[in-house]
Amino acid sequence: MNKYILIVAFLFTFLGFSRAQEDPENDTLFVTRTVVIDGDTIPNVVIDEVVVFPRMVFKTKRQSRKYRKLIRDVKRAYPYAVYAKEMLDEMENEFQNLETEKEKKKYIKSVEKKLMGEFGDELKKLTITQGRILLKLIDRETGNTSYELLKYLRGSVSAVFWQTIARIFGSDLKSEYDPLGDDYLIERVVRMIETGQIKLDPTIIRRLGMS
Repeated sequence: MNKYILIVAFLFTFLGFSRAQEDPENDTLFVTRTVVIDGDTIPNVVIDEVVVFPRMVFKTKRQSRKYRKLIRDVKRAYPYAVYAKEMLDEMENEFQNLETEKEKKKYIKSVEKKLMGEFGDELKKLTITQGRILLKLIDRETGNTSYELLKYLRGSVSAVFWQTIARIFGSDLKSEYDPLGDDYLIERVVRMIETGQIKLDPTIIRRLGMS
C-alpha cells in the first residue's frame, strides 16, 4: 500500500481586500476578502457547507425502527473510524523516521498495546452490526479496507488469518464502502453527523480527542 502523500493546494480567487462597515460602539474594523467583477468590488465570504436531505418517508413502523437503529449504530462506530484515520496518519509519519522493519514492528506493537489498553473493552462491546459498519467506515475514512491495512501493517499471513476469523462471525475485512449503492443510508447518517445535524455522544468525543 502506498504511503499517504498529503497535497495541499491554496487557490487565491480574490484580487484585494476591502474595509467593511465600522462599528461605532468600539471602533472595530471588519475586513473581508473581495473579488472584482466587471469593475465592481464584491465581498467574497466563505461559509460552511450546508447539506439538506429530503425527509425520510417510511411505509411501515418496522422501516422507521430499522433506520433509527442504523443511526444509533453509525453514531457508535463512526468516531472510531475517524480515530483510526488519525492514528494511521500518525503511524505513517512515524514510519518515515524508522529505518528497519524491526523498528517498525516494535512501533506497531506499542501502538496496538496502547489502543487495546485504552479502547479494547469499548470495541468489544460493539454489536456485530456496529462492527460491520465500522469496517466499512474505516474504508471510507482511510481509502483502504481493513484487510488492506492489516496486510500492510502485519503482513499477508496475519491478514488472511483475521479475515478467516471475521468470516466466521459474519463479517468481512475486505468490505468496501459504497456511498451511492448499498451504503447510501450510512452515508446519509455520516454526512448529517459531519454537518452537525446528528450529534455524537460527547463522552466518546472526549475519549477520542475529537473536536
